[in-house]
Amino acid sequence: MVYCRPMLTQALTKRQLGFLLFIGGVIGFAGIIAIDLVDVGREGGIGPAQQIALALMIALAFIGLTLLPLKDAPA
Repeated sequence: MVYCRPMLTQALTKRQLGFLLFIGGVIGFAGIIAIDLVDVGREGGIGPAQQIALALMIALAFIGLTLLPLKDAPA
């Protein structure tokens, strides 16, 4: 029988989770804006689906920021 060791020996902390959520929100926001800038020939600008996605990315980054002050408590 093969035994697989877990890759992570420590639990993810709330601060680390906050950083991951914040970085994910910022990168997602920038990616959505970049998609709109690359597709310049299309008329209409940012549509409703993109507006919803941008709002979700802002919310994700905000939730990440609220987790940062919680130090090293396990998530």
